[in-house]
Amino acid sequence: MSYFPENALIIQSDRSVLLEVHSPKATAAREAIAPFTELVKSPEHIHTYKITPLSVWNARAAGMPVDEMLAALQAHAKYPMPDAVAQEIDALGKRYGLTVIERSDDEIHLLLRTADLPLAELLSRNDDVAPLLTERLNDCLFQVDPAFRGLLKQALLAAGYPAEDLAGYVTGDALTIELRRISRAGEPFDLRDYQEAAADAFYQAGRVQGGSGVIVLPCGAGKTLVGMAAMIAVQENTLVLTSSLTSVRQWRRELLDKTTLSEDSIAEYSGESKNTAPVTLATYQILTYRSQKDQQQPHFELFNARSWGLIIYDEVHLLPAPVFRVTAELQARRRLGLTATLIREDGREGDVFALIGPKRYDVPWRELEGQGFIAAAECTEIRVPQDADEQMTYAIAPKRQQFRIAAENPRKLTMIKELLEKEAGHRILIIGEYIEQLEQIAHLTGLPLITGKTPQRERDRRYEQFRHQQIDGLILSRVGNFALDLPDADVLIQVSGKYGSRQEEAQRLGRVLRPKSDGRVAQFYTLVSLRTCEEEFARHRQLFLAEQGYSYQIQVLDE
Repeated sequence: MSYFPENALIIQSDRSVLLEVHSPKATAAREAIAPFTELVKSPEHIHTYKITPLSVWNARAAGMPVDEMLAALQAHAKYPMPDAVAQEIDALGKRYGLTVIERSDDEIHLLLRTADLPLAELLSRNDDVAPLLTERLNDCLFQVDPAFRGLLKQALLAAGYPAEDLAGYVTGDALTIELRRISRAGEPFDLRDYQEAAADAFYQAGRVQGGSGVIVLPCGAGKTLVGMAAMIAVQENTLVLTSSLTSVRQWRRELLDKTTLSEDSIAEYSGESKNTAPVTLATYQILTYRSQKDQQQPHFELFNARSWGLIIYDEVHLLPAPVFRVTAELQARRRLGLTATLIREDGREGDVFALIGPKRYDVPWRELEGQGFIAAAECTEIRVPQDADEQMTYAIAPKRQQFRIAAENPRKLTMIKELLEKEAGHRILIIGEYIEQLEQIAHLTGLPLITGKTPQRERDRRYEQFRHQQIDGLILSRVGNFALDLPDADVLIQVSGKYGSRQEEAQRLGRVLRPKSDGRVAQFYTLVSLRTCEEEFARHRQLFLAEQGYSYQIQVLDE
């Protein structure tokens, strides 16, 4: 067996790829395989990647030939690649593009073209694909109603034959927008190289192969700026959908500060205001609102309120099922998804691929940290014992109640007080799941508490006080998980969370990853009750941090 000890990769027959981090060729190997593999975990010495159907199809959709994938693995492997792995990559890669969606000559209908007659017969008999095919024009060509474009892509992906969508996009109403070189705040401003690269990978100079897809960047890396760069490339009316009214206000603030848009060209469509403009900002919550469960969502009319040329889905990993459904009908609009992690707790990554588009750009968290674009972070889990009475309460409680009892361990309050003393002078966020617990912490510390019931005006006021250093810290419920721009925050204390959610762990860490002007290291503390189910859920949450290369220290307090 040939052996190349200086190479960094070990390719295994289960389609996992191990990367030796300390190999002199590790960086080159990582860059070579990143487009067609998924990073599973990246602790200190060995990083694990996985080759999956979706990872291969993402690469093919981005224009990477199968031969390049195989060559990348062979060039960096210590040992010969197992034949089965090469054969599987070849088979998966060649499936992409066997079905192609095109626009008919009359510009009215869509066409589904298959590579050969056997595939056409297979799909014409598929229970999910067949109902979406309106007429068979020849052996390998079917007519498709444009309204079924998204549903067809979902069905083809589920059948294992992801479509190459070359049907193009309608032209939205024109929008004149450029970046400022000096922000309105008077600061020099320019896009970072990776932000430009991400926007270019999405737009692809207007070619039909581009214009839809997902950009994956860490929290604090400037995903909003990538969205702005995409808007500037498209130059058409844009609808931005995001996770909260706070995020809507942040988008508005950034657009006004860093682009040539005027105030009256940006509108907010929310519970407080139902306006539209060439750039309209809305939340997923308002779109999915309905007064009764059996009614339709009345605000879906926003998708047809203007001739949108681009729809931006911020925090696309949170996209609710109803918005997935309406997105299936919006395939003629350019679509950009922005996220820090494609992990979805509901496992619908395939729907993101089919309906929003393939992953167009990704960059490791630690790579941007090394370049100083996001802050370095130290992660510490502190295991806090319960007192004797709490232990007994936990032991005899029904299983479904044990997690909350562990999460609300009263001795965590003492630990919070100690951490606040230790981190005095820093900018501190305390975040948790249970309101009663957070109210106790607010009473103990005197810090303001923001929950889902806090009026938006009060939230905005508290956030501004934090940004201007008028208060030292904030206590946040789940509203602090997403799209919250508090760049000076450098300490986060997590007192409770949503079971084993890696997605939530990623978002909460992101709250303290904005780069610090003095280069200081962010601290991320998690309080976990000792000898309870909270430890087990914490281990699962840690996986995301380990996958991104963060070390995780554990401190066990004396009982």
